[in-house]
Amino acid sequence: MTTRNFQQFDQAKEFWDLERLYADLATVKGRPLTLAERQHLRGLLCGYSPVEIAEKLYKSMRGVESELCSTVYQYVKGLLDKEEVNNWRNISQWLEQAGYKTKPSFSFSQSGVTIPIEISQSSIKITNNKANRITIQISVLLITSLPSDSSEDNLSDDDLADTD
Repeated sequence: MTTRNFQQFDQAKEFWDLERLYADLATVKGRPLTLAERQHLRGLLCGYSPVEIAEKLYKSMRGVESELCSTVYQYVKGLLDKEEVNNWRNISQWLEQAGYKTKPSFSFSQSGVTIPIEISQSSIKITNNKANRITIQISVLLITSLPSDSSEDNLSDDDLADTD
């Protein structure tokens, strides 16, 4: 495995508690996850399908799908006591529900009021279109609440504007 391939899907560490997840899955497996298993798992956690993971790693699509079915899917099912994986998207949803996803938070200050913002859901899809154009689609759901010691009266209409 090349260094470039090993670093694929490294952005998963920004949003997931990988060390705890690796350790818990290793307990189910009975030994540590292999580099390929960790890499495939990170790909799923980044929102890539098995086909996209195979493409990014220059591997066989069927090989990656087969490896996922016999390894990562089985470990996650055992860890979370699930019956079957109907869709590869189930893995990240189940792991998020089980608390393995970290939620980065930010704050926004306006008019002397600091408002915490939490990223609830996010996804990034990158596609290479014809004519060497890359399209990046970003979907983010931000959740916030006003501090209890302030009221909406302290904020201007622009501060509270709905940007839909």
